Amino acid sequence: MPQQERVVAVGLLTERDLRALGQSFKRAYPLEQNYEFQDLLTAIDHADRDYRTGAKTAAS
Repeated sequence: MPQQERVVAVGLLTERDLRALGQSFKRAYPLEQNYEFQDLLTAIDHADRDYRTGAKTAAS
């Protein structure tokens, strides 16, 4: 069985970001304009804040 590649990053990028990354960036999955991910962004912001301040999270 072939070894699967690990996912190392997931990001929310603008079209300008993708252009800056150039042709070497191979996989991008566009989201619909009306796709709502505010809850995800809020959770990421909280996790980032907790990480930077050394706070313990439920997942720790």
